[in-house]
Amino acid sequence: MTDDWKRQIDRLHAELVRRDDPAEWVVEADAVDASRRYPDLAFRGPVFGLAVLDPVDAERAPEWRLLKPVTDATPQDARDTLNSHLWFKAKDDTDDPAVRRELLSAVARLEREPIDDLKVCGARYRIVRGDEFARTGRSGLEPPRPTDPEPADRAWGGRSDTPSPDRDFALVPGRETSPMVVAMKVALQGYVYSGARFPAAVREESERARTAYPEVVLLPVGFGVAERRRGCWQPRGALMPTPHEARRLLVDAMIEFWPQLYEFSAAERQRYVEAAEEFKAAGRANEVRVDDKRFQICRIERMVRIGPDGPEPPRRSDVDDYGPTKIHPTMDEDGTLHYDS
Repeated sequence: MTDDWKRQIDRLHAELVRRDDPAEWVVEADAVDASRRYPDLAFRGPVFGLAVLDPVDAERAPEWRLLKPVTDATPQDARDTLNSHLWFKAKDDTDDPAVRRELLSAVARLEREPIDDLKVCGARYRIVRGDEFARTGRSGLEPPRPTDPEPADRAWGGRSDTPSPDRDFALVPGRETSPMVVAMKVALQGYVYSGARFPAAVREESERARTAYPEVVLLPVGFGVAERRRGCWQPRGALMPTPHEARRLLVDAMIEFWPQLYEFSAAERQRYVEAAEEFKAAGRANEVRVDDKRFQICRIERMVRIGPDGPEPPRRSDVDDYGPTKIHPTMDEDGTLHYDS
């Protein structure tokens, strides 16, 4: 760690003491404890989202902000999100034919080209690349911390209504107030893909990204379900904004989705239902076992690299499962939809 980083962490520590906020002290102590019990990092791989730089926002200085969560598995997933965002802006947010033409022209390009940076109607959009990882220790993946926020209503039924904390999140380095967060950033700045399991092109691009995008921004923490399988942890479902919603995702999967997907026998269904009910009754449990399977609620972190021109876009070595395609009906400049073209 350089002297500059040491001074920054010391300054943040002094500021934390000066604020005299017991809640912040507890959160920081929780982070220190987690770093000791889960000292290693396990990287899952890249995730993608959508950011916008909108200079017409007069209420704040121009800065890159997340428009959609950084949770997509491929760059094209995020490009499709941009396609839909612009299409619906043309449909619902303007009555000006010229504005609609510009929006639809951008949509047409996204239907043909894998574009990662696009300026439309004064706003600049970029597909953002991040890396997803979890802390690990002798006992496995890090579970939710006692200080991680939970929803006010921890019901097990109904729909999840907690919005993603990614939305409108500013991708601006240097705004951290936690010494432990800054220490994590120091460790992550030098991270690159290494080892024979990564192709040479992937390793080379990772090295270049460390130089071209030297800053790191840590995104809001998420929570997920992981299954211990063949000696390693594998994700089972989407990233959720709170621990309880990850627990509810696991319960719904055990009772409703997995029995249908994997064609459980009646006896298997019953064992999964009983395990799910026991898990629910425990309230804030983070692990459940069924037969020889082990599932855990884990704490998921993500980082985005930042360079002089903003957040890192997808790398050439990032893999897409499919290419650009037409998603929505054709729209005229007057807003008329044509479903047969």
